Amino acid sequence: QVQLVESGGGLVQAGGSLRLSCAASGSIVSINTWSWYRQAPGKQRELVAAVSGGGTTNYADSVKGRFTISRDNAKNTVYLQMNSLKVEDTAVYFCHAIVETTYVGSWWGQGTQVTVSS
Repeated sequence: QVQLVESGGGLVQAGGSLRLSCAASGSIVSINTWSWYRQAPGKQRELVAAVSGGGTTNYADSVKGRFTISRDNAKNTVYLQMNSLKVEDTAVYFCHAIVETTYVGSWWGQGTQVTVSS
């Protein structure tokens, strides 16, 4: 069993910054791809950023140049540095990981609320 625990959400003014963290625990052999998704009220969950096991990153066009995803393999943790936040970034942010234990599985965090005020 694997658990993903997120932290770092909160309320921030437009133009501000937040850093999200997501730590994985359990019988982990390795973590392949880490991703951050978000879901705003009334909207579908969307991919924000991802980082592969080899360190390749990709971002949604809406966050390019403002958000940075990074990973610490020693800590089984992924981060999302969010700068120049906009009101439209308000959403619940979820981390996701492809994790190898005795099999390769897909795991989600519980979500953390990010609210950007104008």
